[in-house]
Formats: sequence, C-alpha cells, structure tokens
Amino acid sequence: CVKASLSRLFSRCGHVQSVDVCDKPGPGEKKDKPKSKFFNCQTVTGFRVAYVVFKKPAGIQAAKALSQEGPLLISTESQPVKTGISKWIASYAASVVDQEELKAEVDAYMQDYDKKIEEEEAKAAKEEGVPDEEGWVKVTRRGRKPGLPRTEAASLRLLEKEKQKRARKELLNFYAWQHRETKREHIAQLRKKFEEDKQRIALMRAQRKFRPY
Repeated sequence: CVKASLSRLFSRCGHVQSVDVCDKPGPGEKKDKPKSKFFNCQTVTGFRVAYVVFKKPAGIQAAKALSQEGPLLISTESQPVKTGISKWIASYAASVVDQEELKAEVDAYMQDYDKKIEEEEAKAAKEEGVPDEEGWVKVTRRGRKPGLPRTEAASLRLLEKEKQKRARKELLNFYAWQHRETKREHIAQLRKKFEEDKQRIALMRAQRKFRPY
C-alpha cells in the first residue's frame, strides 16, 4: 500500500491534494523529502499511518461514508499490485543503481560542499583580526597556525605517539629497577641480621659453657 494506491482509492471521494505516510500517528511537522535517491534511504516495514488531504472539505465527508460501501481493494484487475516473483523482480530492478545518475548526484554534492568550505574560509579570513562590538578579537585556527598537509599532520601524530610510548617504557623500566634495588637491599639486610643472630647465638653458647665457679 503506497501513496499512489491510497491516492487512487480516495480519489472517488474528491480531488486528493497530497498523501503523507508516517511511521506512527501523532501531530508533527511534515517531513522533508529525501534529498538523495541513493543515500540515507530507509525502508520502513510493518504497519504505518497515512494522512490523506483533500482539496475540498467535501472529500472528508465522502471518505467517512466509504465504510458503508464495503472494503476498499488495493489490487484490482485494472490496477493490479505486484506480488510474489513479480514483486521481487521489480524490487531487484529498482535496486540496480544507474552509474551516471549516481555520479551526477555525487558531483553536485561535492560542488556544494566545496562552495560551502570556500565561503566559510572567506568569512573566517574576513573576520580575522577584526574586533567585535565589545572589543574582543576572535582568534581562528587560520590565524594561529596554517593548516598542515594531511600527511605531515599524520606524521606528527605518529611521532607524538612514539614519544609517549618511549616515555612510558622508560618510566616502567625505572620502576622495575627501583623494585630490584629495594629487593636487593632487603636481602642484604636479612643477611646482615642473620650473621648478627648467628654471632649472638655463638656467644651465648660460649658463655653457657664457661663457668668459673
């Protein structure tokens, strides 16, 4: 059930001015038509809501009386709706992209994008160094430092990452060396204490054996 089918069904009530199909009912602004035929095209499946707008108010009264005439048939002998294999073939044929049409749309988009970038750069260059009403001067990226080529910027980012990685490795090595030194000092203290305890025990044994009285 597409817009064309709904417009044909309700045309018996009067001249149909427009048909809007929405995902769910509710007040809202009319959606803009998609600017691209190939990109950002979402197909909604399942039940939807349609708003039929007649050119004259009499069409509304006639539409309300349609329920007494029985169900409205979307597919008829004169206006058949494709189903099954025929629908799949038509859907596949519609999915095939025309390369020339796609190229024309992409070129038009890139021209608009380049024009927008040029206008922004021209505006930034015009406002550079000019104080506003309160005396503030807007510092732009263009005024501080000219943009670097993409390859040079990528090289600088890579060098910065390597520098951070080297500094982190040196810090970890320092912590490891400090841990080894602390452990070595602890072992040396244990050995010294062991020697002192051994000498004290030997002295106590000697004093216990020597009894002048």
